[in-house]
Amino acid sequence: MRIDLNADLGESFGRWHLGDDEALLQVVTSANIACGFHAGDPATLVRTCAAAAERGVRIGAQVGYRDLAGFGRRFIDVSAEDLYADVLYQIGALDGIARSVGSRVSYVKPHGALYNTVVHHEEQAAAVVRAVAAAGGLPILGLPGSAVLTAASAAGIRAVPEAFADRAYTAEGTLMPRTSPGAVLTDPSAIAKRAVRMALEHEVTAIDGSLVSTSAESICVHGDSPDAVAMATAVRDALVDAGLDLVPFIDHG
Repeated sequence: MRIDLNADLGESFGRWHLGDDEALLQVVTSANIACGFHAGDPATLVRTCAAAAERGVRIGAQVGYRDLAGFGRRFIDVSAEDLYADVLYQIGALDGIARSVGSRVSYVKPHGALYNTVVHHEEQAAAVVRAVAAAGGLPILGLPGSAVLTAASAAGIRAVPEAFADRAYTAEGTLMPRTSPGAVLTDPSAIAKRAVRMALEHEVTAIDGSLVSTSAESICVHGDSPDAVAMATAVRDALVDAGLDLVPFIDHG
């Protein structure tokens, strides 16, 4: 039994520091690294890619809206052509950095508002998939049943479903908006138990008490959450104790 553990990294910018990337890279197996549009400056991305490469952690391009001020968490009604170009640009930029330190971009994961938008917004989902196809057809990590994963599969691109250990779910299987009470979980023990249930029983309890299917190849913990390292470590330890091998999903075959 194998599972991947991913987290968002490389989100510091200039003198503004966010998260402990070095510590998280000791825990996760895949790193969703910012590409400079929602977060991350070039020097930060070089350091993060180099550290990931040194530890054998797979690098994913975390593409987002051009929204540094909003940290990519605001919906932008961007045209399909502009979104296609923005996503293609971000993948290429991060892959150039990754290759310079002996690694490469192995997959793509939308960030923040873009991630949530392409769950249902078919036009933006198609633009993201078209950009990924133009960049070589890398696997796309996303929410199960989302428009972007459906479009990826139709395009012959590997669609990789993931689950979120530290986020609350709606009864429809989508993530609760961050502005809603209880949307972000903070108890490492509870988060670890959820992760094991997601990996072994393929389900999670939604905010209304109903059960939601979480057939996922990867589990995400957020790198910008308070005590992110403690939470990620608790999740990793719990998964290992439950008999799961932590392996990058890109190596699952």
